Amino acid sequence: MGGIMTNILTSLNKTIIAGVILTLCFLGYYFSLNNSFDIYFLQFIFRYIHVLAGIMWIGLLYYFNFVQIPNMPKIPDEQKPAIGKVIAPAALWYFRWAAMVTLISGLILGHLNGYLLSALKLGIVDSNSTNTAIGIGMWLAIIMWFNVWFVIWPNQKRALGIVEATAEEKVGSAKRAMLFSRTNTLLSIPMLFAMVSAQNIW
Repeated sequence: MGGIMTNILTSLNKTIIAGVILTLCFLGYYFSLNNSFDIYFLQFIFRYIHVLAGIMWIGLLYYFNFVQIPNMPKIPDEQKPAIGKVIAPAALWYFRWAAMVTLISGLILGHLNGYLLSALKLGIVDSNSTNTAIGIGMWLAIIMWFNVWFVIWPNQKRALGIVEATAEEKVGSAKRAMLFSRTNTLLSIPMLFAMVSAQNIW
């Protein structure tokens, strides 16, 4: 048994597949209780996707801001290319696509739950405080998503040499990417509070 688990856990792909299989077992059990692919089932599925992608997105945002950026000055110059050429591009790929999946699944979830338009209007039309809270969280998340795709990623491409840029452009792009990444870190705190409060306070 130990050999099987070691074989699974030493491969990321096998680990993910095992996690998916285990999740499908839970899903099969839940489906056996309800035995219906109704709107509630879809809400459940998209909420799960939304949370899973959100963990990946915010987790990598915090990795960049709490681990990579503060510790880069401590890394010897000869070792820094390993971060810039290997680790950062891989992390940024998961980072931006996790942001995309989080946004899309969140909008779909809002539609399935019937509060999308009200939340986007901040609950003003129907005086719904829950939709005001979730709407604030949604707009903050949309701003964060925009920053990822249209500010952070284009600047990181120049800073990391993925696209051609002068040395001066690389320095400027790295600083802009860092500042907007910090902006997203700042926004993530009230964004997460708004999302959680919509479910537990109002």
